[in-house]
Amino acid sequence: MVVLLGMPLMNYFAPELMAVRVGGFTVSWLVLGVLFFPFVWVISGIFIRQSLRMEREEAELALEENRRRAGR
Repeated sequence: MVVLLGMPLMNYFAPELMAVRVGGFTVSWLVLGVLFFPFVWVISGIFIRQSLRMEREEAELALEENRRRAGR
């Protein structure tokens, strides 16, 4: 979020820095067009791991509840 929201501000306040060429791309295009995708992959991986952990915890709680009710 910082990178995406900071890009317009950097383009406005530091246009000369954002116009510097790195590997044939300007810095702004390098960040948005090339470096953004690995950021998305990392964020997605974290989200998926957290989601699976939460789902596993919920399933364990449901099994415990079912066992408790069956044992009455």
